[in-house]
Amino acid sequence: MRLRVEFTTEPFDLEEAPEHALAARRVIEAADLDEVDVGPFGNTAEGGADEVLTAVDALLRSSLGSGATRISLQVNVVGDPQGKGDDA
Repeated sequence: MRLRVEFTTEPFDLEEAPEHALAARRVIEAADLDEVDVGPFGNTAEGGADEVLTAVDALLRSSLGSGATRISLQVNVVGDPQGKGDDA
Protein backbone atom coordinates (compact mmCIF):
# COMPACT_ATOMS: atom_id res chain seq x y z
CA MET A 1 0.00 0.00 0.00
CA ARG A 2 1.20 3.50 -0.79
CA LEU A 3 0.40 6.49 1.40
CA ARG A 4 0.63 10.23 0.99
CA VAL A 5 1.09 12.44 4.04
CA GLU A 6 0.40 16.17 4.07
CA PHE A 7 1.35 18.19 7.13
CA THR A 8 1.94 21.61 8.64
CA THR A 9 3.43 22.62 11.97
CA GLU A 10 2.55 25.64 14.07
CA PRO A 11 3.06 28.30 15.26
CA PHE A 12 3.83 29.97 11.96
CA ASP A 13 6.58 32.53 11.58
CA LEU A 14 6.56 34.44 8.30
CA GLU A 15 10.01 35.95 8.97
CA GLU A 16 11.96 32.67 9.19
CA ALA A 17 11.25 28.99 9.55
CA PRO A 18 10.87 28.03 13.24
CA GLU A 19 12.90 25.16 14.67
CA HIS A 20 9.90 22.81 14.78
CA ALA A 21 9.35 23.31 11.03
CA LEU A 22 13.03 22.68 10.32
CA ALA A 23 12.94 19.55 12.48
CA ALA A 24 9.94 18.24 10.53
CA ARG A 25 11.68 19.01 7.25
CA ARG A 26 14.83 17.17 8.34
CA VAL A 27 12.84 14.08 9.30
CA ILE A 28 10.82 13.95 6.11
CA GLU A 29 13.83 14.59 3.85
CA ALA A 30 15.89 11.90 5.61
CA ALA A 31 13.11 9.29 5.40
CA ASP A 32 12.99 6.72 2.62
CA LEU A 33 10.07 8.42 0.86
CA ASP A 34 9.19 9.39 -2.70
CA GLU A 35 7.98 12.70 -4.07
CA VAL A 36 8.89 14.82 -1.03
CA ASP A 37 7.73 18.43 -1.42
CA VAL A 38 8.41 20.89 1.40
CA GLY A 39 7.14 24.45 1.33
CA PRO A 40 6.39 27.38 3.60
CA PHE A 41 2.68 26.58 4.07
CA GLY A 42 2.50 22.82 3.67
CA ASN A 43 4.51 19.71 3.01
CA THR A 44 3.76 16.43 1.27
CA ALA A 45 5.52 13.12 0.89
CA GLU A 46 4.59 9.77 -0.54
CA GLY A 47 5.91 6.25 -0.10
CA GLY A 48 5.23 2.76 1.15
CA ALA A 49 2.97 2.44 4.18
CA ASP A 50 5.71 1.34 6.59
CA GLU A 51 8.05 4.16 5.52
CA VAL A 52 5.34 6.84 5.74
CA LEU A 53 4.09 5.67 9.14
CA THR A 54 7.63 5.50 10.51
CA ALA A 55 8.32 9.00 9.19
CA VAL A 56 5.06 10.35 10.69
CA ASP A 57 5.99 8.97 14.12
CA ALA A 58 9.44 10.60 13.92
CA LEU A 59 7.95 13.81 12.54
CA LEU A 60 5.50 14.15 15.42
CA ARG A 61 8.10 13.42 18.08
CA SER A 62 10.74 15.70 16.57
CA SER A 63 8.41 18.63 15.87
CA LEU A 64 6.75 18.53 19.28
CA GLY A 65 10.16 18.23 20.92
CA SER A 66 11.28 21.31 19.00
CA GLY A 67 8.42 23.56 20.09
CA ALA A 68 5.47 22.83 17.81
CA THR A 69 2.17 23.59 19.51
CA ARG A 70 0.02 22.14 16.75
CA ILE A 71 0.65 19.67 13.93
CA SER A 72 -2.00 19.16 11.30
CA LEU A 73 -1.64 16.10 9.14
CA GLN A 74 -3.59 14.05 6.70
CA VAL A 75 -2.72 10.58 5.47
CA ASN A 76 -4.29 9.20 2.30
CA VAL A 77 -4.04 5.87 0.56
CA VAL A 78 -2.87 6.47 -3.01
CA GLY A 79 -3.03 4.10 -5.92
CA ASP A 80 -4.83 0.81 -5.48
CA PRO A 81 -6.20 0.68 -1.91
CA GLN A 82 -6.29 -3.12 -2.07
CA GLY A 83 -2.53 -3.18 -2.70
CA LYS A 84 -2.84 -5.30 -5.87
CA GLY A 85 0.34 -5.04 -7.84
CA ASP A 86 2.02 -3.16 -5.00
CA ASP A 87 5.11 -4.37 -3.18
CA ALA A 88 4.28 -2.71 0.14
